Amino acid sequence: MTTKASPIRALLDAGADDDRALTAPGRPDMTFGQLRALTDRTHRQLAAKGIGPGDRVAIVLPNGPEMASSFLAIASGLSAAPLNPAYKQAEYAFYLEDLAPKLVLVEAGSDNPVRAAAADLGIEVAEIQTSDTDPAGQFTLWDDEADATPPGPDDEALVLHTSGTTSRPKVVPLTQSNLVASAKHISGTLSLGPHDHCLNIMPLFHIHGLIAVVISSASAGASVCCTPGFNALKFFEWAVEQQPSWYTGVPTMHQTILLRAKRNSEMLEKVSFRFIRSSSASLPPAVFEELHKTFDCPVIEAYGMTEATHQMASNPLTPGKQKPGFVGLAAGPEIAILDQAGTAQPSETEGEVCIKGPNVTPGYANNDKANAESFTNGWFRTGDQGFLDPDGYLKITGRIKEIINRGGEKVAPLEVDDTLMEHPAVQQVVTFGVPHKMLGEEVGAAVVLAEGASVTDKELQEFAGRTLAPFKVPKVVVFLDEIPKGATGKMQRIGLAAKLGLGDPT
Repeated sequence: MTTKASPIRALLDAGADDDRALTAPGRPDMTFGQLRALTDRTHRQLAAKGIGPGDRVAIVLPNGPEMASSFLAIASGLSAAPLNPAYKQAEYAFYLEDLAPKLVLVEAGSDNPVRAAAADLGIEVAEIQTSDTDPAGQFTLWDDEADATPPGPDDEALVLHTSGTTSRPKVVPLTQSNLVASAKHISGTLSLGPHDHCLNIMPLFHIHGLIAVVISSASAGASVCCTPGFNALKFFEWAVEQQPSWYTGVPTMHQTILLRAKRNSEMLEKVSFRFIRSSSASLPPAVFEELHKTFDCPVIEAYGMTEATHQMASNPLTPGKQKPGFVGLAAGPEIAILDQAGTAQPSETEGEVCIKGPNVTPGYANNDKANAESFTNGWFRTGDQGFLDPDGYLKITGRIKEIINRGGEKVAPLEVDDTLMEHPAVQQVVTFGVPHKMLGEEVGAAVVLAEGASVTDKELQEFAGRTLAPFKVPKVVVFLDEIPKGATGKMQRIGLAAKLGLGDPT
C-alpha cells in the first residue's frame, strides 16, 4: 500500500468523501471518495506491471470523465502524456517515439491508429474497462496489484509537446510541484470552492482543460462536468441540466455560444454563471462586452501557455476590475517585460513577456539549444510581445514566434511545409498565418509548383490530411511563380498574408 501521498495525490484530499468530483451528462456522479479510491487502485495496478514514478503513460481517450479521471490518476502517481485522439498514425509514431511511454491507454474496443503506431514501436496498449452503470470516470485496468511508491515534488507529472519555430515540437516536462503550484494559483484567482461546478468544453489533451479545469477544481474540492467536447447545439442543454457555476473556453467557443444564446432565450434564463473565463487566444473586446451583457457575470480573460503549466496572468474577479483587451494581472508567476538583452522595461514600454515562478517548467527535455534561448537569468521568455500598463495589467501586442495560433491550436509552419513538400507536384512551400475573424489565424500555404506539374488546392489539402490532424491542414492555398524572400534569401512567413493581399478567409 502507498505509505504517503504524492503532492498531486494530496490535492485530491480537498473534497469530502461524499461530495461530487466528476459528473457527465446522463451518468451517475463520481464522488471524491470514489476518485481517491480509483487513483490509489490505478497506482497499484500499474505498479504490478512495474510502472511507477519516472515512467510515462500515454492517454488516448475521447473527451469525457474517464479522460479526466485517468489524467488525475496517472499524473498523481507517475507521468501522464495525453495525446490528441484525432491524430493520424504518422503523428502518433512521432510522438510515441519522442515520449517513449511504458504504456498507452485507449478505450475498450478502440480502433484508434495509435494502436498500430504503438505496435510498430513495441509499446504495450491497454484498454480501460468501464461499465455504463459505473459513476462517471470509473474504470479499471486489470486485476493484478502491487505496492506503489509515490513520486516526489520534482518528479515529472505531465508531459506535453509544444510547437516551436521548427518542425519538431519541443517536449515540455512539468513536475508534481509545477502542477500543484498552478492548481493553487488558478483556484485562488477564481476563488474556487466545493460550491463550484465547471462545465468543461475544453479538450483534455491540452494544458487549458487539464489544469484550468480538472486539477484546479479538484484541488479546491470543486466538481467538473466532463462533456464529450465542445458542442454548441448541446451547450445550453448541458448547462440547464448541470447548473454549472462557470465555464472556460477559447474565444471562438464564446462567439459560437453567444450565437446560440440568441436562439435559446428560454434556456438562457435558466442558466446562472458566477463568472466566465477565456484563455488560449486573445478575446476581442466586443466579445468580452457581449458575454458580460448576455450572461450578466464577470468575464475573466487569462493568459497561459504549456511551459507555465497554463496560467501566467488573469483579470481578477469582481470587485477587481476586468479590462477588455488585457490578459490581466500576474496570477501566479512573476511577469516582467524584457528587451532582447534581458533588461526590464518600464510601464507601457513594449518588449518580450517573461515569467519566473514555481509553475514554470524546469526546461525542455533533451533540448539544450531551446533552453539556452528560452531562459535568461532565471526568466522564461514566452516569445510573446506586450507591455504592462500603470496598473500592472498585461497587454499582448503580437507574436514574436512564427507559430500559427489557430483558435488556441498551435501549428508549426515547418511541419506543414515538410508534409506538403512530399507531394511530387510541389517545388517550394511556405506555411504562414492568415487573419481570421473567428479563429484569430487560419493556416495558409504559398506553393510553387514543379515545372510542368499541376495540382489543385483541394488535392493538396486532401494530401496533407492523410498525415496531419485536420486543424493543421491549410485552409488557404495560394499558387505563386515565386515566394517572396528576405534580404538573406530566406522565405519570410511574417507579413506574408499582407503581402499577398489575404484577409479573413471565411
